This record gives sequence, structure tokens and C-alpha cells, in this order.
Amino acid sequence: MLAQDIPPIARELTVGQLSARSGVAITALRFYEAKGLISSQRNAGNQRRYPRDVLRRVALIKTAQRLGIPLATIQTALQTLPQDRAPSVADWTRLSERWKADLDERINRLTALRDQLNGCIGCGCLSMEACPLRNFGDSLSEQGAGPRLLDQD
Repeated sequence: MLAQDIPPIARELTVGQLSARSGVAITALRFYEAKGLISSQRNAGNQRRYPRDVLRRVALIKTAQRLGIPLATIQTALQTLPQDRAPSVADWTRLSERWKADLDERINRLTALRDQLNGCIGCGCLSMEACPLRNFGDSLSEQGAGPRLLDQD
């Protein structure tokens, strides 16, 4: 086969090609598109066609999800990126700096939870006044009667 006989790399990907290349299920890609995380164009046959730079966006989404970042936060971050190109190293650096403080806070909360877990074994949370995980120092009593949560995200 001669070089001129090799078809050029397709500039756009079908949903199946995007799924195969990214390792993300077609249903997840459609969900991402419905949520505005990625976008496609429709061809004459009304089939989705994705620009190649969507591969990097999908990789960014999956990486952020593995870090525990909510899709709404990822969507907000992706809205700050140019739509006409793949996210660059500089883009990723900027996004990751935004998420670092949140990740550090979650790590600190999980570490504290792990360290307090032994004190909780066997309590069955029958004593909301004494539970170090749900009501440390009976802090919820200051908010009045009724159910309260320490971590109100």
C-alpha cells in the first residue's frame, strides 16, 4: 500500500470510536453530552460526530471523577476552557490548582474520620451526645431540636 492510499486520520469520531478510544461507555458519553460536559455535531444522517479534542476532555473528566470531584464542579471547570481545542497542560494545571484545596480538605476529613473510628465501634450511635463522628462535643445541641448534620454540603 502506498502512502497516498492510506486514508487520513478522521478529524471527527463516532460515538463508538470515542468510546473505544477513551474506554468510556457510550451511555456515559451520552450522559456527559446531556450534562454539557462534551459536545458533538450531527452529520447529514443525524449521527453524532465528536471532534478529536473531546478525547482529552473525556480523559480530564474521568481523572477528575477518580479524584472524587463532582460532575457539577467538573462542568463549571470545563466551561472555562476554550471549545475549539483540547485542554492543554496549562489548562490542567489551572484546574488542578483549583481542586487541590478541596482535595486536601477531604483528605483531612477522612483522616480525622479514620482516627476517630475506633472510638465509634460498638456505640451503635445510640448516644448522639457522645458520638465523636456525628456530634463531636454535642455541637448539634446548639442548633436546637431536630435532626442535624455536621457536614452540610
